[in-house]
Amino acid sequence: VSTQSTGDVDALISFSHLVNVNGNKAVDELELSLLQATEGTKKRDSDVTTTALSKVYQLTGFSDPVYAEAYINVNQYDIVLDVLVVNQTPDTLQNLTLELATLGDLKLVDKPSPITLAGNDFCNTKAQVKVASTETGIIFGNIVYDVTGVSGDRSCVVLNDIHIDIMDYIVPGHCTDAEFRKMWAEFEWENKVAIQTNVTDMTAYLAHLLQCTNMACLTPTQALSGDCGFLAANLYAKSVFGEDALANVSVEQDATSGVLSGHIRIRAKSQGMALSLGDKITMSQKKEQGA
Repeated sequence: VSTQSTGDVDALISFSHLVNVNGNKAVDELELSLLQATEGTKKRDSDVTTTALSKVYQLTGFSDPVYAEAYINVNQYDIVLDVLVVNQTPDTLQNLTLELATLGDLKLVDKPSPITLAGNDFCNTKAQVKVASTETGIIFGNIVYDVTGVSGDRSCVVLNDIHIDIMDYIVPGHCTDAEFRKMWAEFEWENKVAIQTNVTDMTAYLAHLLQCTNMACLTPTQALSGDCGFLAANLYAKSVFGEDALANVSVEQDATSGVLSGHIRIRAKSQGMALSLGDKITMSQKKEQGA
């Protein structure tokens, strides 16, 4: 004997594909969408940096005849540039071409095709770049085009450089003390960075260093505890390309002023890895001092 279940004609039907489990609480996507549409969404301050807007790069100025900006989508070994091109003139632009070039261990594998853009119109074009190592890479280029009805040389707008963030390819790693000492002796490239910071707490500075370099601290927490005016720690990270990166942090605190001083020694098998991490630390320290 089969039983039938009945319900009101206006009763809400819940589909399993539309149910999202958020912390042990099932949420109906339809109700959630209606709630967001009527009341809006509340976003925490910590979520702002993770939005897509943080990966949008302005390539030209607002006063240029052609405005362009690029959204950088990093997918493991590939970088896809989704470029928005806006014609800010009333003229039709023919054979508009996005010409890109790379510096470093990057290779342009998909060149955008020429397009025709009507007056005050816009379009999207894509370019694909292959990444081979964690060496600091730069993408640069220009936009060239012909104006309909105007004879002469092609017009050109120079683009701002795009610096690829190596932190997208570096992840924290772990190794034994013996493996660390062996790699430290074998790696021939070393980059020494002086510590310049406004932070007066050594533990807080180490935490900031781990955050900006994506490295893991191999020194036990017990060895870092205490107040002796000196801190030393070993750091380790690994890239998605199999490259190892080592760092030794030696920090000393002035007993009178509380100012931190010392050095960070970075060692890697390749020169690009050592220089890239050193540049990342230097930029982080300058940004912190300017804040």
